[in-house]
Amino acid sequence: MRIAVIDGQGGGIGKHIVEQLRKKIPELNILALGTNALATGAMLRAGATEGASGESAICYNVERVDLIIGSVAIMMVYGLLGEITAAMATAISASKAEKLLLPIQRGNIMLVGVQRIPLPHQIEALVMEVEERLKG
Repeated sequence: MRIAVIDGQGGGIGKHIVEQLRKKIPELNILALGTNALATGAMLRAGATEGASGESAICYNVERVDLIIGSVAIMMVYGLLGEITAAMATAISASKAEKLLLPIQRGNIMLVGVQRIPLPHQIEALVMEVEERLKG
């Protein structure tokens, strides 16, 4: 299974996701897709198998993975403080890959009915979901 972890800004959330995935599932093929080189670099240092940066890389690679992981903001135009372009949001949304998204709520987007729990617990739940998908 090939997994894309998508993040922007400094790559902090993506870094934590990659670290936890690598710790629990060492053999996993993780593609770090950053909206910028800083985010991609952080995820590569955390243990991603390979990485690419920018709009073109994201649009190209989301069709070549089995699972896309990130915050819900990666599917919203101007998400991640404006780093998600319309082309990126469209490509991610249209990709046939399954998407596991963290309900991180920032700005003027509120996800009603979603429990607010600390990020480390959200990432732990996400990693458990990936493990379940690998078993099934």
